[in-house]
Amino acid sequence: LQRGYGELSNRDPAILDYIQAGLRLIMSCPSVLELFELLQVEALRLVCERPAPPLCARLCQLLGDFPQCLPRGRKLSLAFCQQLVRSIAHFQSQGSREAELRLYVSQVTQVSGLLRSVWKAEPDTLLPSLQELFAVISAADTSFEPSVALASLVQHIPLQMITVLIRSLTTDPNVKDASMTQALCRMIDWLSWPLAQHVETWVIALLKGLAAVQKFTILIDVTLLKIELVFNRLWFPLVRPGALAVLSHMLLSFQHSPEAFHLIVPHVVGLVHSFKRDGLPSSTAFLMQLTELIHCMMYHYSGFPELYEPILEAVKDMPKPTEEKIKLILSQSAWTSQSSSLPSCLSRLSGKSETGKTGLINLGNTCYMNSVIQALFMATDFRRHVLSLNLNGCNSLMRKLQHLFAFLAHTQREAYAPRIFFEASRPPWFTPRSQQDCSEYLRFLLDRLHEEERTLKALSSAKTSESIMNEESGTQEAVQKAQVFAEAPCMGIEERTLIEKMFGGKLKTTICCLNCKSMSQKEEAFTDLSLAFCPPTSLENIGPKCMEHSEVKDDYMVQTSTLTTSAAGETPLNNLEVNGGCDTIMNEGTTKDFSAEPNSENVTNSELNKGHNNGDVSPRLVGKNTLSVTDLLNYFLAPEILSGDNKYYCEKCASLQNAEKTMQIIEEPEYLILTLLRFSYDPKCHIRRKILDNVSLPLVLELPVKRTTSPLAVVSGGWSVGVEISDIGENLAKKLKPSGSDEVTCPQLVSYVLSSVVVHSGVSSESGHYYSYARNVTGSGPSGLCSQSTALSLVSPQDKLLTGESPCTVVENELDTEMPREWFLFNDSRVTFTSFQSVQKITSRFPKDTAYVLFYKKQNSTCGFNTNSANGLWVNGDPPLQKDLMDAITKDNKLYLQEQELSARTQALQAASASCSFRPNGFDDNDPPGSCGPTGGGGGGGFSTVGRLVF
Repeated sequence: LQRGYGELSNRDPAILDYIQAGLRLIMSCPSVLELFELLQVEALRLVCERPAPPLCARLCQLLGDFPQCLPRGRKLSLAFCQQLVRSIAHFQSQGSREAELRLYVSQVTQVSGLLRSVWKAEPDTLLPSLQELFAVISAADTSFEPSVALASLVQHIPLQMITVLIRSLTTDPNVKDASMTQALCRMIDWLSWPLAQHVETWVIALLKGLAAVQKFTILIDVTLLKIELVFNRLWFPLVRPGALAVLSHMLLSFQHSPEAFHLIVPHVVGLVHSFKRDGLPSSTAFLMQLTELIHCMMYHYSGFPELYEPILEAVKDMPKPTEEKIKLILSQSAWTSQSSSLPSCLSRLSGKSETGKTGLINLGNTCYMNSVIQALFMATDFRRHVLSLNLNGCNSLMRKLQHLFAFLAHTQREAYAPRIFFEASRPPWFTPRSQQDCSEYLRFLLDRLHEEERTLKALSSAKTSESIMNEESGTQEAVQKAQVFAEAPCMGIEERTLIEKMFGGKLKTTICCLNCKSMSQKEEAFTDLSLAFCPPTSLENIGPKCMEHSEVKDDYMVQTSTLTTSAAGETPLNNLEVNGGCDTIMNEGTTKDFSAEPNSENVTNSELNKGHNNGDVSPRLVGKNTLSVTDLLNYFLAPEILSGDNKYYCEKCASLQNAEKTMQIIEEPEYLILTLLRFSYDPKCHIRRKILDNVSLPLVLELPVKRTTSPLAVVSGGWSVGVEISDIGENLAKKLKPSGSDEVTCPQLVSYVLSSVVVHSGVSSESGHYYSYARNVTGSGPSGLCSQSTALSLVSPQDKLLTGESPCTVVENELDTEMPREWFLFNDSRVTFTSFQSVQKITSRFPKDTAYVLFYKKQNSTCGFNTNSANGLWVNGDPPLQKDLMDAITKDNKLYLQEQELSARTQALQAASASCSFRPNGFDDNDPPGSCGPTGGGGGGGFSTVGRLVF
């Protein structure tokens, strides 16, 4: 073994054949023990000299047959194991033919098999051997590349050690990033070893471990370096399973940028065709897995039709995963969803990873904006239209909204800070860092977006501008619009802005003089309907008699938000009040004053005051009956008799006369926004108090629409109609029509499904907190809604108000069980799954938390985008992002990962010495009283500190 034998050199395996044969012959002699001691020393010496694979394999065979020759004692056996690991690292195959490669693989297997035996017999040697293995593969020496044969050792490491080993590796401060990167790259190279088992398990575990401690720089570097090599391994059936597992994890977790996916995109089609030609069952199974992976990535990074079209064509025959499955796969795989192995202060970044939705950071009492933005974002068709607009080079508010929507859809952050949008969209009279009315903000925002688009269109086309401003052709134009809208609802009208197309509807107000029967009709456009609460007296005195007391509706004003056509449309809206000075912005941009003297004796005010002072809630409606949105809508549309103080000045009679006023919806919007007028003015305290009545929310709402088809109807021109209501009188006392009178025409019922609910928590509009519930509702609405919609048609207010139960209970329960986890709760930075039951029960559970603004989506509408479009490239339903937006998101995602990594490293250094405190994300440490911080609903009022959190 030291000097050779005859013609045989000391490195010839034949010498070991001779020794093994001799040992068999003298096994029964006592002197063999001396030989064993000699061979123990020689075996260690031989391994230290880095024998070639044939000699090393022969030595291991000898040691396997005669374990007595293995080095004894902890120190020597440990040295032997470590040196054997080093020897394997130096192995190189001597040939490239199949027979030579098979022999080489069998020799390596022989060596790794001996190590496994030693580890089993002496478990103390395992950990130092693995440390040696890591030292070899993490070495930065460029002159030496460890052999892939080391992969043969992985299958012999017990899988139950994964957690402990990965944790110690990823949290060891002595392991530098460069060493970890090097080691991980070499482990990924091991995927090429044909007989290796569990390599992919260890590689994925290490990738997850690094993600858990936010070492994203290593993950990014390794993924970009090795993704093509891993993909290339898919061509070889023997190593395909492991390679596909690692490829899937690398791609699905690399969610901040399309860079890694796009490195392999050019090679996908060739591989797919190869799998198809194979025709083997195993190839077909792998092709299905690969197709699912590719669909997930194209869903996550839509917007590259030139890259994806060939792939879509190649995999068109393969089954496509559902959107829900894709979202689940992506959410479970993100780096930020890996649970941390560090102390609890490094808690995992939840929210985004769990629900797939992004929260909005509260910038200081900006929950009124956050809740509205989330509701608009979840209005699927509106979001898709906004994202599809080509606004390059434009610094408009719509461009900023598009930017915000793009980040909400694609950022890796748990919550996004909408600072730029807030500064651009905040009404000038809104005081920064103070609570505001979300309904007022929503009206201002939609009005600004509408006006901005009109201005841009007018500037870009003088002809369009003239046709809009030409009042003479207004009537004819409006008739044409109505006809086009009725005949081709999916085409949209060129002159209409996006806000008009999505949220715009039309109301017709008719006033009929009861003396001369002459009629006056006006049309006005609206973006939302403000629904007043039915006064208690109207419920108690239902009958054939008309009520003639003018105070019936003094405190319950009917109000509609209109789209303005001039700069004056930005009139301050902060004095909009339901009681004692209700101002409504009309579409000339002028403010019409509907104010009445505040009635301090009003039942609502006195009861509210009593409820507020006692710290409890006193609903005005006695008994078990709960108002529904349907009731409020009925009340809004019910005819009203103008009499007494509210008599109408009839031009024909030239005097004040009793009259009947009716309001009809003649053009329904795609999205119906309903604001429940909950705030009434308290003249004693000079604040707007809140009506805390519970209102049940139907999942399906039937809206009566009476479309203008009669040529006799008085049609006013477009969006520039003057609505003169000031001559009606100071008070609008709405009287319920006698129940005996007959309706001449029956309006068409249009079905709407509930999309979002903005909730106000608190007792006045100047304080409290806003949050919103929402779900994705597309044009056709969730399945199963059509069949039940007939049960929810509008009936007379009396019947509905006096029924003992909500008419939509059955539908809600059925739908809730059909579609679990489709509702989301957006509470500033926090986004969680919830259910429709939670939405319905919120006021009964938290009396100060009441539905305030509702978004309903028109059912079976075809105005939205067709997501199954011919090109098939809107894989996730949303349109592809423009390059500058995608680049901005990618850049921010990289920045976010770097921030997380820096934070994690800093915390890791402090974890040993400092105790960790944790506050809910998104709240400032010093929230002002009654703000949007953890105290939620307007400064408590009886809740404990913990209970004051909305949830």
